[in-house]
Amino acid sequence: MWSSLNEWLWQERFWLPPNNSWAVLEDRDGLVYAHPQDMLMALPLALALVAVRFTFERFIGLPLSRWLGVRNQTRRPVKPNATLEKHFLMEGQRPTEPQMSLLATQCGLTLRQTQHWFRRRRNQDRPCLTKKFCEASWRFAFYLCSFIGGISVLYHESWLWTPVMCWDSYPQQPLKPALYHWYLLELSFYVSLLITLPFDTKRKDFKEQVAHHFVTITLIVFSYSTNLLRIGSLVLLLHDSSDYLLEACKLFNYTHWRRVCDALFIIFSLVFFYTRLVLFPTQILYTTYYESIANSGPFFGYYFFNVLLMTLQLLHVFWSCLILRMIYSFLKKGQMEKDVRSDVEESDSSDGEAAPEYPQLKNRAAHRPGAAPTDGPRSRAARRMANGHTPAT
Repeated sequence: MWSSLNEWLWQERFWLPPNNSWAVLEDRDGLVYAHPQDMLMALPLALALVAVRFTFERFIGLPLSRWLGVRNQTRRPVKPNATLEKHFLMEGQRPTEPQMSLLATQCGLTLRQTQHWFRRRRNQDRPCLTKKFCEASWRFAFYLCSFIGGISVLYHESWLWTPVMCWDSYPQQPLKPALYHWYLLELSFYVSLLITLPFDTKRKDFKEQVAHHFVTITLIVFSYSTNLLRIGSLVLLLHDSSDYLLEACKLFNYTHWRRVCDALFIIFSLVFFYTRLVLFPTQILYTTYYESIANSGPFFGYYFFNVLLMTLQLLHVFWSCLILRMIYSFLKKGQMEKDVRSDVEESDSSDGEAAPEYPQLKNRAAHRPGAAPTDGPRSRAARRMANGHTPAT
């Protein structure tokens, strides 16, 4: 049954252009071609990358964060409370106002005490700053090395500068060892990201990140299996060109080097918009949609590949909107505030418990009902008495 399913799945009419067969991709006369089973090496390599990552974060990322002055915010531990903890884990981290009142009554606490408990409990689950720094430092190191490696592999290739050359003699394009190793490393890295996903910092775009990883892995495996290595390598290089800038921006944001962070954010935004919103649709999508079938008709693999690329483009648009929000905040406040995808550490006065506002006097002091003025003869006399002086009689 399995062999029949495998034979049906890999039918040539699904994955190769018309009038082509898998026989033309068999190794011969010293020429080596891509084979799907080659990608199985990515699994042990991904596990090796996970080990390298934890070693890097422990012995390089963590000491580097301390040397650069990254400090975790002090958090007040919550008092053990079985009722509140059960609601936090089973019902949700943000109870509604009626639920909060009911929980306060059950526990014999005031409403404010219950709100403080949930706020501190949420903060307790948020990742500390050093953890974020270590994760960003690992991704920065990999993306930078991958980008430099991709440039060295593709710099002398004609299809880097003229994407239409990706389809020259396709699918009979021999595999070069350097391209294979770079491709395998990229696939292993994204598989390792999926492995460590439950332990990594979860941001507000968590679902989009998971979708991106799955689409990327599918694209890499599919493009390798059908010998679409040329166009696939362009997609990988285009993404790596801005990813390391984003991680560098995060690193300097965590160290509070504001000017460097702001400058890197501007550079990253320009590179991201140009590569993802200009080059990707005008060069990558155009050549895969039109030029790839100039000498042959469309087939299932053609549609499947373009759907994956369009999914990536939709994710590009989504993240571009987030970046535009950050740019708006940057222009409004004059500096980078935070990543809009990140949760904010909550203080004990948040969640709509801000102090009430009172009218201001002419000297801009707040006047509370029933409170004496902060200036004037009586208040000055009170201050002198508090300082150990008695008013003259």
